[in-house]
Amino acid sequence: MVDLAVSAPIEHTSPWTAALKRGGPRLWLGGAVVALLLLVALLAPLIAPHDPLEQDLLSAQMPPAWMHGGDASFPLGTDSLGRCVLSRLIYSSRIAVSVAFIAASLAAAIGITLGLVAGSFGGWIDQLTSRLIDVWMAFPPILLSIVLAAVIGAGLTSVILAIVVVDWTRFARIVRAETMVQLQRDYAMAARVIGMNRGQILRLEIVPNLVPLIVTLLAVEMGVAILVEVILSFVGISVAGDTATWGGMIAEGRQIIYQSPWIMALAIGCVIVSVVGFNLLGDGLRAALDPVQRQ
Repeated sequence: MVDLAVSAPIEHTSPWTAALKRGGPRLWLGGAVVALLLLVALLAPLIAPHDPLEQDLLSAQMPPAWMHGGDASFPLGTDSLGRCVLSRLIYSSRIAVSVAFIAASLAAAIGITLGLVAGSFGGWIDQLTSRLIDVWMAFPPILLSIVLAAVIGAGLTSVILAIVVVDWTRFARIVRAETMVQLQRDYAMAARVIGMNRGQILRLEIVPNLVPLIVTLLAVEMGVAILVEVILSFVGISVAGDTATWGGMIAEGRQIIYQSPWIMALAIGCVIVSVVGFNLLGDGLRAALDPVQRQ
């Protein structure tokens, strides 16, 4: 009598599906928050109920629509000049998104390049880069950003330059250290044995393994860039005073917190949700792209 074993069907999971599973709830939640922030920033002219600069002193400090004395045409109330709080929050997201993506990308490009060069060449190049990073990181980053923005002058470009000049060190220091570690691994040594030059090893072997780390750093840096822009606009050295920013709304709301606490509370809430969203997205992407977890 012959027993016929019935084998179970083999399930094939696509790489993208497996990556999403490894990312877990952090990836989904962070991605949803960042996607919503991007969507609001892009569609601000379409979804904002009012012009963020339109003033109506007769409707000043009107409470949100669900509170006594509120008006449905101003869902989140108005500020001290009668401007729509919801519209200003929506338009403020455009400044936050612009600073986050542009400043973080430029800081990453500079820091990653210097980190790869220092970690792969070593010697005096590594020592010079390391000393430069140490000296630069000795200054308090927020204070240095404020000084740089004040010296360069107010404006979105000044804010972005200040963040880039300060935060490239985050990428350079970590990428340099990780590059040196990766170059000691067996696969890097095997690449040297088969005749690959330094550039090929970096491009084909080292950089792909640094992608999860770089993605995490980039996402975290976007959250940091939003915080820096909020601080600079709070102290009045960011964009023009009439431009809607979360930091400017916090500064204004602080002055009338006892009369209209919702202005400052809503702006702070937007900042917290955005920063947490970028951090969750970075953690989720790292887990999804990590080659160790992939195996």
